[in-house]
Amino acid sequence: MEGKITWFNKIYIKSRELSGLALDSLFCFISFSAARMSLSLSFTHPILSRHVYSAVFPPPRFLFLSPHIPTTSRFPILYRAPQRATALSATAATASIFRDTAASASVFAGAYALVFTFDILTQKELIQQNLSRKLVHILSGLLFAISWPIFSNADEARYFASLVPLINCLRLVIHGLSLSDDQSLIKSVTREGNPKELLRGPLYYVAMLMLCALAFWRESPVGVICLANMCGGDGFADIIGRKYGSSKIPYNQSKSWVGSISMFVSGFIISIGMLYYYSALGYLQLDWGYTMHRVALISLVATVVESLPITMLIDDNISGPLASMLAAYLTFGQ
Repeated sequence: MEGKITWFNKIYIKSRELSGLALDSLFCFISFSAARMSLSLSFTHPILSRHVYSAVFPPPRFLFLSPHIPTTSRFPILYRAPQRATALSATAATASIFRDTAASASVFAGAYALVFTFDILTQKELIQQNLSRKLVHILSGLLFAISWPIFSNADEARYFASLVPLINCLRLVIHGLSLSDDQSLIKSVTREGNPKELLRGPLYYVAMLMLCALAFWRESPVGVICLANMCGGDGFADIIGRKYGSSKIPYNQSKSWVGSISMFVSGFIISIGMLYYYSALGYLQLDWGYTMHRVALISLVATVVESLPITMLIDDNISGPLASMLAAYLTFGQ
C-alpha cells in the first residue's frame, strides 16, 4: 500500500454499548490491514481490554498494494473526553445557582420575618419602639453575616447574598420617597416614624451590609469585624447608654461613657465570636494571640470615631463602619 489512504467507505462498527462508562481518557491501538480492508481497535482500559472493536469496509477499485511495505500497521492513540468535564462543570454550576438562589430567598424571608416579629411586639406594647429598632439593627446585620456559609463556594455566591440588602435598599427608597406606605417597616427602623428617615441611617446600614459581602465575603476577617462593630457594638451602645448613660463624654454630650464602653466591649466580643465561627468552618485561619490584640484595636478605633460629634456631617452608620473597615484592612492586611 503506497501513500496515505485518506478515505473511508461505509463503515460497519461492531461494538458493545459504551454508555455509562466513567472514562476520563482511554489508550487504544489501531490496527489497519490493507489486505483485508479492516480496522480494529484494542483498548488498554480494564473494562474494554477484553473486547476488540472492528470496522470493516469494502476496498475501493483503485487500491494497489506494494509488496515492500507491511499490510498491517499498528499505532497508539490517546483519546480524552473533555465533554465529560464540561458536563460535570455545567451540572456543578447549575447546582450552585440553585443553592444560592434558595439561600438568597431564605435569608430574605428571614429578614422579613425578623422585622415583622418586632413590629408585632411593638404593636402589642410588649417592647418599646426604640428598643425594637435597635434589636432589629443588631440582629439583622449579624444574622446576615452568619448566613453566608449557606451559600455555595462559587465565585458568584457573594452576588446572590448581596441581593438581600439590595432588595432592602430598594424597599427603603420606595417607602422613604412615600411611593408606597409600609407603617410596620417605618415603625421598626425609624426613630420618629418619619418615612424620610429611611433614606438616611437605615439606607446606609443596608448599603454597608452589601459592601461587606461584595468586597470581603467569607475569606477575609475585615467584613465580619466591620459588621460586628456596626451592628453589635453600635446597637448595644445605644441600648445600654440610654438606660445607664448619665455621665456624658466631655466633647460630645449626646454620648455617654457607659455607652462607649459598651460599644467597645460588645464590638470586641462579637467580632471574636464571628471570627471563631468562620474559623471553625474553615474559612479563616488565624493566630489568635495576634488576632485578639488587633480586634481590640479595631473596636477601639470604631468606638472613638463613634463618639466624635460629627453626626451632623456624616451618619454614624457610615463613619463607624468605614473606620472599623479601614482599621481592620490595615491591621489584617486583606
